[in-house]
Amino acid sequence: MFGLRKGLFGGTRQTIETTGAWDGLPGVASGLVSGTRVATRMGWRPVEAITEGDEVLTFDHGLQTVIEVRREVVWSATTDCPEHLWPLHVPADALGNLQETHLLPEQHVLVESDAAEDFLGDPFAMLPAEALVGFRGITRQMPTEVIEVVTLHFRRDEIVFANIGALFYQPKSTCLVGDLADTVAQDYTALPICTARELVEMMVLDDQPVYPAEVDEALLEVAVA
Repeated sequence: MFGLRKGLFGGTRQTIETTGAWDGLPGVASGLVSGTRVATRMGWRPVEAITEGDEVLTFDHGLQTVIEVRREVVWSATTDCPEHLWPLHVPADALGNLQETHLLPEQHVLVESDAAEDFLGDPFAMLPAEALVGFRGITRQMPTEVIEVVTLHFRRDEIVFANIGALFYQPKSTCLVGDLADTVAQDYTALPICTARELVEMMVLDDQPVYPAEVDEALLEVAVA
């Protein structure tokens, strides 16, 4: 099943170890497109409204404090956007998201599927979004407006809930580099693009109904708009 239905506050899972996996995830690749809503202590809020000190709900570690917020303009709309920067349009329900969303091609997404368990020995896999083109109607879309992205940084690498169900990677804060007392090892490893595409091909063949990742609504008291 492709629904993320496992325990929200369980211990850190073992990550997939795959030869050739990326060691680090570039900052711009981790950004969430402005307008994406993330789960916080105060409910679902646009990512651009999040500030340092806010608490955001994470998949593995519950509510975590945002240490650093970075904002970038990926494309300014003054020239044609290079095709490799075109964001992906993700229809509602494609990745467990109850609302449509947009992703940068290199934004990393956590998915769960039977295909991943068969292929990798672990039902969870971290994929670059570009590998998902063609899956459940996900397409590249030429932008017509400015693309602004926000990256939320935490004390450790985290997976955050976005657009009511999807799960996206966000990195630990660079402010902690060199502070041995606070530095926490990276918890997540992304699949290389070739392996990710192979997995997505298997997911297409073994497609199952999608369910949004479970969010503790009693904690958030979220009203879906």
